[in-house]
Amino acid sequence: MEKTRDCRDMLRSRHWIFDLDGTLTVAIHDFAHIRSVLGVPEGSDILGHLDALPDGEAARARAILQAIEEELAGRTEPAEGALELVELLHGRGTRLGVLTRNTRENALATLSRIGLTPYIAPDDVLGRDDALAKPDPDGIYKLACRWGVPPAALVMVGDYAFDLLTGRAAGAGTIHVDPARSFRWPELTDLAVGSLAELALALR
Repeated sequence: MEKTRDCRDMLRSRHWIFDLDGTLTVAIHDFAHIRSVLGVPEGSDILGHLDALPDGEAARARAILQAIEEELAGRTEPAEGALELVELLHGRGTRLGVLTRNTRENALATLSRIGLTPYIAPDDVLGRDDALAKPDPDGIYKLACRWGVPPAALVMVGDYAFDLLTGRAAGAGTIHVDPARSFRWPELTDLAVGSLAELALALR
């Protein structure tokens, strides 16, 4: 575990938001393959590219993306420590949300598959059609408003720069989960851990 500031107050927060794919789940998305199938240039943001397409072409591409993501949701597995951490936070009375660039439909199916549905209210799951896509902080603002707290009272947990940028933009605390422990974005990270199990240990 690596800290870039005193994180004690952040870890006591009662309002946590998680990225989904690669954070609460084992990372199985092959984004290079997805870009190839959709004709998105290497290194380009997939959702941003689709948003720039003509309406008909964009609709067809989004349908293909949805089919790919549905297939992935059907075989995803929970990340190490995901259930342990979520149960621990829920037991403390913590409000838990999910902010994902996936669709809300796929997110809910994934949460059901990995056993987290009892702990996260469906209305606290925001997909790309419910809020502007990360790294825009819109989703954090919406959850903060729904929960009646300032964005700075929230914690954003994710495995990628978009998650951390989103948290930073909203003024929330940020936790980077990276099983490889390369921790590529220290300037965006308040706490870095190798797994959610490690994070759960830090909370005990």
